[in-house]
Amino acid sequence: MKKPSGFKGRGSADNPKNRFEKVERVAEPEADETSSPATQFLPDASKSIIAYNDSPDVGFDASINPYRGCEHGCIYCYARPTHEYLGFSASLDFETRIMVKRDAPQLLRKELSSPRWKPQVLAFSGVTDCYQPIEKKLQLTRQCLEVLVEFRNPVIIITKNHLVTRDMDILSELARYDCAAVFVSITTLDEKLSGLMEPRASRPARRLAAIGALARAGIPVGYLQAPMIPGLTDSEAPAIATAAAAAGARYAGYVPLRLPHAVKELFEDWLERNYPERKEKVLNRIRAIRGGNLNDPNFHSRMNGQGIYAEQMAELFRLACKKAGFKDRSPQLSTSHFRRPREQLKLFA
Repeated sequence: MKKPSGFKGRGSADNPKNRFEKVERVAEPEADETSSPATQFLPDASKSIIAYNDSPDVGFDASINPYRGCEHGCIYCYARPTHEYLGFSASLDFETRIMVKRDAPQLLRKELSSPRWKPQVLAFSGVTDCYQPIEKKLQLTRQCLEVLVEFRNPVIIITKNHLVTRDMDILSELARYDCAAVFVSITTLDEKLSGLMEPRASRPARRLAAIGALARAGIPVGYLQAPMIPGLTDSEAPAIATAAAAAGARYAGYVPLRLPHAVKELFEDWLERNYPERKEKVLNRIRAIRGGNLNDPNFHSRMNGQGIYAEQMAELFRLACKKAGFKDRSPQLSTSHFRRPREQLKLFA
């Protein structure tokens, strides 16, 4: 059977079953090649909005994700397998069946009001991007930020969408209390590569423009070369660092490509469809930093890679940041201004 050539505006070319199911429906190739499914937005009935992790190599302990699944369609996204827990696929379903937590602002206010909440930095987009396209309409991220302003609870945002600049008014207010920072993900400066790899995310120039706007607004902003793809985008580290610094970024970080579960096959297929002449080189470089495999799920090494080539990538990034003038990896946020609005009202009473 002929493999589908891909859908316009989608990262995935087909929709294989998830790893927990025994039955797979295979659509006719003609249908796969000519029709791109419309995005569905489904209600998520979660009873809490703050998720916790105890991973030793993640830079935050608590995070918020108003959406599950992501319409950006980044082919490399490590979050894709999380959709399989919902009975969906990690491929096209992840991009087209978005779970929406419409009660996110109300749930956040409830959880921050609880005496059990210990003020700490909340990360937005720890899994999926909080500024994916539907956010322009639903504004759930903005409403959550409005709650954080009330409580003056610090937040760090990771996104690859220029839409973050819409909320500069709220972020500026939070920044007055050292309670806000934004990291813009820049994987490549190549517009064509970005379009193929991250079809519905902002293009590189727009991300750099977002960094500039945030910096001028006085909001601490940095960039992440995440993921850095060996054999494909790693050589761009100097150019990306220079461009981000020129735009106004003050902080920098990188994470080597991770390919958990179904993402391995999706990424291999994407390489075959778009860069067949580079496929083996890229896959071999990934294996070189992942102990001979395409993925390494182990703590510590999963975020840095291992081996000589991983060390070379790290050194290239370090030198790129040094030349561009970066001194810090992350801003220092504060919880010292945290307050519960009801407690403030009691003072006036």
